[in-house]
Amino acid sequence: MEFRKKEVIHMYTNDELIEKEQHKYIQNAKQFIGNPEKIKNLLQKVISKATDRKGYLGDAWEKIQLFVDLVKAYSKGEYKNVQPSTIVTIIGALLYFISPIDIVPDFIIGLGLFDDAAVIGYTLKKLSKELNEFEKWKDTIPNILEDPLD
Repeated sequence: MEFRKKEVIHMYTNDELIEKEQHKYIQNAKQFIGNPEKIKNLLQKVISKATDRKGYLGDAWEKIQLFVDLVKAYSKGEYKNVQPSTIVTIIGALLYFISPIDIVPDFIIGLGLFDDAAVIGYTLKKLSKELNEFEKWKDTIPNILEDPLD
């Protein structure tokens, strides 16, 4: 098991491999744009999984919350200062996060969420400028995103 852990850690410190894994979900993510019901269902699944595994997610917990807030605000038309491709990329990362079929199955304690967190972290790094702008906007709108599912 220790060899497998080192192999997984090495694999997910390589941005190319992470992008390749995330890209598998991008085509499916495009189907969510303009479909509020599909987005709401996705966000419910993401929040449920993230809440259940909060203790294992570490820093990825806050990143996931940021992604959920941005997708929600965009889909409701409250925030428009973002490219649709950014939303698709974030939705792809969230789809990867909730997928039971990824490189390291989530039921493997200690490793199962490592690849999910790597994809979330990579997405944050890739989209940092737009995510920073969203955070600034969000700070000016008190309580607008209080309930991530309303």
